[in-house]
Amino acid sequence: MLERLYAGSIADAAERKSIVPASKLEARIASLAPAIDVIKAFAPRENIHVLAEVKRASPSRGDLAPIEDPASLSTLYEQGGATGISVLTEQRKFKGSLEDLDKVRTSVRLPLLRKEFIANEYQLLEARAFGADMALLIVAGLDQPTLKRLMKFTLELGLTPFLETHDRIELERALDLDAKFVGVNARDLSTFETDRHLFGTLSGLFPKDVIKVAESAVRNKDDVLHYREAGADVVLVGEALVTSEPLATLRSFLEV
Repeated sequence: MLERLYAGSIADAAERKSIVPASKLEARIASLAPAIDVIKAFAPRENIHVLAEVKRASPSRGDLAPIEDPASLSTLYEQGGATGISVLTEQRKFKGSLEDLDKVRTSVRLPLLRKEFIANEYQLLEARAFGADMALLIVAGLDQPTLKRLMKFTLELGLTPFLETHDRIELERALDLDAKFVGVNARDLSTFETDRHLFGTLSGLFPKDVIKVAESAVRNKDDVLHYREAGADVVLVGEALVTSEPLATLRSFLEV
């Protein structure tokens, strides 16, 4: 599944590149204000941070919510106290787009994550050009030289790399590159099952200066509390917000 998702994202990016060359993205980037300092925004605090997600669908769950107006949803997230917003831009299985990212950027002042299957520099240029402040790099999908190269380019663009891991080996690979914003995703990419306890088994490996993000299996306030007690600084939440009353759900999570 991961290979297919990457193949689709790479093909879609190549099609966009044939229409909008990298030089046009670079010109757009040159006119932008500096990206938001993500590490400062998500600095550890008494209450947990929530990275709230604009998510219409997923390969494991299918359609979740239509989200006809991602800007309005993001405004609710901002009003509810989210520290940042994750915008899924993968179009085949998650039904997202760069236009979603662009609309969200014009509506909120929070740090934005482009959540995509990023495998090349063009996709990172897109992330910066359309308003992201951080870009997702999935360790499982990239060999170490590629991960290192893309992480370097991400930083050169002024973005914060968000490295996603799924086990101890991947976490060690991320930390070897001195990543400062690192997630542990509870979802097994081969079975799509989730293990809420995975984060806790790995959290002790994080250095003190790395922001720890718990991803997936965040269904309710008890799950948020579980991750917080296991050492998470941030929870990334999508499905639980878009399939409920987002403002009330978000505020309940932020009480943890």
